[in-house]
Amino acid sequence: MPRLRLPPVFHTPLHLSRRAVLYGALILLVLVFVPLIVASSRWLHASRIDLTTDRLYTLTPGTLHIVDTLQRPLRLTLYFSEHATRDLPKLRSYEQRVREMLQEMVARSHGHIRLQVIDPVPYSDDEASAEGAGLTAANGGSNGERVFFGLAGNAMSGNLESDNVEDRVPEKTLAIAFFDPARETFLEYDIAKLLYELNQVHKPSIGVISSLPVEGNPALGEQPWAVMQQLGQLFDVKMLDPASLRHIDDKLKVVLLIHPKELSPDAEYAIDQYVLQGGHLAVFVDPDAELDSTSAYASEAALAADHASDLSRLFAAWGVVYDPHTVVLDRSRALQIELAGSSLNHPAMLDLGEQEINRDDAVTASLQRINVSTIGHFDLTQAAHTRLIPLLQSSAEAELVPATRVLEASGDPTRLLRDYKPDNAHYVLAARLRGTFDSAFPERAGEPGHRARSAPDAEVILVADTDLLSDRLWVEPQTMLGQTMMRVFANNGDFITNMVDNLSGSSALLSIRGRSTSQRPFTRVQALRNVADQKFLQKEQELEQELADTRRRLEELQPAKRDHAGSVTAEQRREIEQFRQRQLEINKELRNVQHQLNAEIDALGLRVKVINIVLVPSLVVLIGLLYGWRRSRRNRRLR
Repeated sequence: MPRLRLPPVFHTPLHLSRRAVLYGALILLVLVFVPLIVASSRWLHASRIDLTTDRLYTLTPGTLHIVDTLQRPLRLTLYFSEHATRDLPKLRSYEQRVREMLQEMVARSHGHIRLQVIDPVPYSDDEASAEGAGLTAANGGSNGERVFFGLAGNAMSGNLESDNVEDRVPEKTLAIAFFDPARETFLEYDIAKLLYELNQVHKPSIGVISSLPVEGNPALGEQPWAVMQQLGQLFDVKMLDPASLRHIDDKLKVVLLIHPKELSPDAEYAIDQYVLQGGHLAVFVDPDAELDSTSAYASEAALAADHASDLSRLFAAWGVVYDPHTVVLDRSRALQIELAGSSLNHPAMLDLGEQEINRDDAVTASLQRINVSTIGHFDLTQAAHTRLIPLLQSSAEAELVPATRVLEASGDPTRLLRDYKPDNAHYVLAARLRGTFDSAFPERAGEPGHRARSAPDAEVILVADTDLLSDRLWVEPQTMLGQTMMRVFANNGDFITNMVDNLSGSSALLSIRGRSTSQRPFTRVQALRNVADQKFLQKEQELEQELADTRRRLEELQPAKRDHAGSVTAEQRREIEQFRQRQLEINKELRNVQHQLNAEIDALGLRVKVINIVLVPSLVVLIGLLYGWRRSRRNRRLR
């Protein structure tokens, strides 16, 4: 019987097929993963996770509300001198921070905000465009080039749904002249404020209630105060008559209450309800308003009382303590004035500098100097439901005195320094009052529209001086080429403008507080430095003490231990030599402390490098090897 011959069967090694599958999977993974990464980096900017400690790259709810409620298309242009800053790594790092925040807002706006980034190279049309938009160039770039780093914003005509936004004519143009890294904590606030103002169609309306002649007197040729002229350029200012005031229109974004004197109950009630219904109020009271036009023939006591202002009923309801008859003196901040041909420091007129100005508030962060005169102070009652956030405060050298004493010393302010006793307290001169406000008129609860309590986040700004508004404390006229111009020598006007600008924004804008900076300090290194500094200071004090002791010993020895020729005795020489040896030893110890500091910092740096470069990758590799070993072992068992 013939035998059936079958064709030979070739067996492919199992490990070759697995290897082929593995290579194929790797190639497929590369073909899929790389295009996915490229596509996500190009089109999925909004899909990001903020893992920073202070959530630096997460927009606050206030900013989100402003971006979500835009009513017109906005075009933003970020000007940054790329070439001129190649040797300025700190500024380049901050530019990346600014750009990422702008991109986050653009992604959130769903096409309502367009962003363009331009490098304004010298002598180009882009440089001229940056200057025309209101940007300010800084010196100090590479090869002496000017550095532009600012944001120009244009509010375009038409609605959001229309196309061809780029072809429209801008209706409003605003700019952030320069992104100063020192204001990084207010970066989000500054950009959100720009967006908010670009979205506004008309100037915000503000009201002014004043018993001082802030409007001037046109009949006598008196111009309005400079601060009022400045506010008139940015806002629609409406003067309110306190005598006939019964209601304050809620369309007024801010109300300035300046030197309230003898307000009627109806006027006080109107102010009370305006605040409780969400209105923004700034109150300027004064224990001695020097520009109050009271008769100069009254007695000093009567004059002091008549020049004072208070808002006692509302202050009591808000938990505010204010004495209209007390003035804050501060000899360390006394303003230098000219009086009777001589120059002197007036302790009741204060030159407040950076130490007395709150650097963490958007209103005062950029201010350098504010001049005040015969200013009072604020505090809170123990039962207050509100809190004071100081904007301006005195130094610890301040002293409280009666306003009558200041008036008595008007001819010779140096008399105020007699028997001067500092209170060792920082008095609050201007502040935000924030919290829940109760009505000062509970008896009117039955009237239509009455509100008994404000929202929890109500806010009022309090200033215990009205003189800071007057021209004489911050501007002076100067004639140049036949024209009269104002020379600014203090930031009083900026203080008021920033205040009104801040309060006139939406509640969303007011909710944006200062953020942390992107600069993360090495806290461990700083702690090591602090310990070493303490050791260094202790050794330095020991050296100074030994120097003083040795000199005193030499003075004691000198008259008794000199020989007849007047030369130094052997005992003195031994004393001097011992001192020199000890001085060398202490200097050596100081150097050792510094070497120990550097060694500890170097060791810390080495540990960080080892962890990042060696340990973490080694752990990843080890985990991968263990996983591979366990999988291969499991596969061998399955065979």
